Amino acid sequence: MSVLPKRKSRSSKSLIGRLFNWLFALVFLAGASAGLAWFFANIEGPLGKDKVVNIPKGSSTIDIATRLNEQGVVDSSIITMLGITAVRYTFDVEPKAGEYEFAAGSSLIDVLRKIKTGRTLFYKVSMPEGFTSWQVMERLKANEILVGDISDPPAEGELLPDTYLFNRGGTRQSIIDQMNTAQKKLIEKLWPARAEGLPLKTPEEALILASIVEKETGQADERAQVAAVFVNRLRRGMRLQSDPTIIYGITKGQGKLDRPIRRSDIRQKTDYNTYQIDGLPPTPIANPGRASIEAVLNPVETKHLYFVADGTGGHVFAKTLAEHNANVRKWRSWLRDQREQQEAEEQQTEQPQTEQQAATEEAAAEEAPEQPVAEEQSAASTQETDSQGSDSSAASVPLPAQSGNEQPASEQQQSGNFRVVEVAGRSVPIPKNKPQRQ
Repeated sequence: MSVLPKRKSRSSKSLIGRLFNWLFALVFLAGASAGLAWFFANIEGPLGKDKVVNIPKGSSTIDIATRLNEQGVVDSSIITMLGITAVRYTFDVEPKAGEYEFAAGSSLIDVLRKIKTGRTLFYKVSMPEGFTSWQVMERLKANEILVGDISDPPAEGELLPDTYLFNRGGTRQSIIDQMNTAQKKLIEKLWPARAEGLPLKTPEEALILASIVEKETGQADERAQVAAVFVNRLRRGMRLQSDPTIIYGITKGQGKLDRPIRRSDIRQKTDYNTYQIDGLPPTPIANPGRASIEAVLNPVETKHLYFVADGTGGHVFAKTLAEHNANVRKWRSWLRDQREQQEAEEQQTEQPQTEQQAATEEAAAEEAPEQPVAEEQSAASTQETDSQGSDSSAASVPLPAQSGNEQPASEQQQSGNFRVVEVAGRSVPIPKNKPQRQ
């Protein structure tokens, strides 16, 4: 007798069918929801114009979503919170604190993408080549976006001038640390590749000379030549006689001198005055840039020992003292032409003198025969004798005549737009250029 298999009950079939239908419905709804979510997430947001929103350090997901909603970046803090949570767990990314710049109409996807990548807003601070460490600190103190004090003030020459980026809330000390690290890395890279036979024993000495080169010229194409002059002088045991070292010995890098260099400044013995000391000063006189450091470590091959300003912002270089003195005379002539031109322009703006005043001055001039006015000597072109008895002035920039109470002891001298002559026992000022009768 055969036994027929039991047939499944209609109730079990119905249960399986219902489960399948429910599963299909759930998958469909999930897909539809995801599609709708993606659609709505890409819809243009409520922000009417570009806006910067600061996310403070330590903000939670709820804090971030609430702030974005309050700032008008998103419509819903709840949906935004869910989106940020999904980003955190899907990509294992923690939202980064800082300032985020959102464009007008940013969608929720745009907002989440920016938070995911941590593209915060950066600020920059630029430090020019040749800034002293004091100037660097003053610039950082004046920056209102940076915070905190400089707990470890840098020594002169320890910082690499450049442009540095930071977020809002970055510390001033962090910028100092970046500059110091950059300088160390640069020296570690350049020092081994230096030219052979340099009169520089350590990287520190290279920084000292590079700082002098940095302060001597602002023209990129001259740095290697200026460096070569100083390297040649060091090799010969000649004093560097660099004007910027005089200034640093007076100011210690804190501000400008705000007056011409005087002969008494040249004679003043400081640790930095290379007119008075042999070799290099004890520390750099500024923070040199990469180009000046490279110029010192690899100077051009030249026999130049002197240079003087050429009147155009650059310098003229010379191998011998005779060539240098000729260049100095040209520089002086250029200076005189500039002064005469300036005085002529000033006289044109003055009120015309009366005929009686002009006649009085002419009569005074006739009573006293003219004597040549002593030519103003430039301190930088004065022959300075080194320990070996030869002229060793680099004459980087000819210095003006004495100022303040350091007037030359001459009976007849130039003073402003007048020269002074003695007439009948008294001093009478005579204009350098006689006015024309009107």
